[in-house]
Amino acid sequence: MMNVDELTAAELLDGLPSRVHEVYAPFVRDIPDHPAFVEGGRSWSYRQFSDAVDAAAKDLAGLGIGPGDRVIIASENSVALGAMLFAASKLDAWGIPVNPRLSSRELDVIGAHSGARRVLFNSALSREAADHATRIGATIGAVGPFGGIGVGPLNAAALAEPVERDGARQVAGLLYTSGTTGAPKGVMLSHRNLLFTARTSGVLRKNSSADRIYGVLPMSHIVGYSILLISTLMHGATLHVVAKADPAALAHAIAKEGITSLFGVPATYQRLLEYKAVKGIQRLERGNLRIMAVAGAPLDLDLKKRIESEFGIPLLNNYGITECSPGLTGVRSDRPVSDESVGPFLPGIEHRIVDGQGKKVATGEVGELHVRGPNIMLGYYRAPDLTAAAIDDDGWFNTGDLARVNDEGHLYIAGRTKELIIRSGFNVYPAEVEAVLNAHEHVVQSAVVGRKVDGNEEVVAFVQLLPGASIGPEELKRYAAQLLTSYKRPTELFVLDALPSASTGKILKHRLREIANEQAAPRTSGAAAAG
Repeated sequence: MMNVDELTAAELLDGLPSRVHEVYAPFVRDIPDHPAFVEGGRSWSYRQFSDAVDAAAKDLAGLGIGPGDRVIIASENSVALGAMLFAASKLDAWGIPVNPRLSSRELDVIGAHSGARRVLFNSALSREAADHATRIGATIGAVGPFGGIGVGPLNAAALAEPVERDGARQVAGLLYTSGTTGAPKGVMLSHRNLLFTARTSGVLRKNSSADRIYGVLPMSHIVGYSILLISTLMHGATLHVVAKADPAALAHAIAKEGITSLFGVPATYQRLLEYKAVKGIQRLERGNLRIMAVAGAPLDLDLKKRIESEFGIPLLNNYGITECSPGLTGVRSDRPVSDESVGPFLPGIEHRIVDGQGKKVATGEVGELHVRGPNIMLGYYRAPDLTAAAIDDDGWFNTGDLARVNDEGHLYIAGRTKELIIRSGFNVYPAEVEAVLNAHEHVVQSAVVGRKVDGNEEVVAFVQLLPGASIGPEELKRYAAQLLTSYKRPTELFVLDALPSASTGKILKHRLREIANEQAAPRTSGAAAAG
């Protein structure tokens, strides 16, 4: 088995196919009856899935989707979604996976901005998709072997984009991300971007056809698309497709269904432990689980210790962002850590950490992280100004994250540049305050934002408690005051029933910032504020 740290970018790129849909061809040839997917108790072999992609591509072409067209697929995780994304690749169209739980406004903004030729809805799988399909007058039919697909009207005015033969220049997926502003941006990811990350991920986790990977993170987001869907099929493994997160189903799959690899966000693991507590389970069964990985949000060390104690294997922290396809760093399974490190950089990823003037900072100092490599996006669709602001002439991408690297080459994330709070001239990193709050025994999760006041900024915290916890905002503020210096302590603290989050579990801080700026407690049952 290859060691990822011994490989160069050139070696990881060597032999990659030109298009993402070509990754499973060797397994269709060599192990055609091996399961590529398990969904709702049904197994799809590599041969069956390949045939499904071919049939879906034929039907999409019949719906007027051709090379250079954009096609939106609104679906929960499913074999159908995977097949239609690969079918788009087969047609040299751009697949745009979106979460059907988006609002009508959000979906319409993506449709208008992308100039999609068609919008497809997996109506058979979710009420939200069915409602969207009804709203736009979609016709319900089949695409390949998948029924219940709502086919939106043809956008005859849509203009096809040029098709590039080179997979490094041809867009495979257009993923929309709101970033920290809430305004959607279309991230253009090439076939090579996605294939490079998928291969690196598989080598990092030593994936093979013996692996059964739990697919809980949405394919409409980059980790689900690249690391779960593409990487699983690139390495001949089996993806257990899960439409919606359910901790009971996850615990059962780990214990009884041979799951070997789980990639989640911190909330995935937090909800597992909550399920255990609520059900009075003495210990969750580990089964064949050998890899637990996490990314997408800051990892609380208390959660890390508890989940590692539960399963007896390390929880491996990773870091990446959509614009980087997404992988940038990852803790190695043979070198686990006990702190909040997100690991060393992956092969082929160059990095620099700079100050506000663009000068490199000393080792161990916090600065803005810039990266360069084969995984960096082609740019933001129809936004050359945003692309130029993010990627310089030498190919360096500004992540917008504040970070530091220690002497061993491990990366530590301090927070987003835009989230940095400057209070009375001192830098406050939200992640540090969140870690303190999250360590409280009654706290599920927290989020910290800044609020501008006359000539200064305040620290505002939002906290979600365990069910039945009765601790109040003032008590939490006193707890934090014992562990934080004065300028880091929350000026105001809100207790919410739940923090607003994306489908991945990532907390939507721009929404919390809006609440903080209203300077009043949110109108949520059980909400309280401390002034």
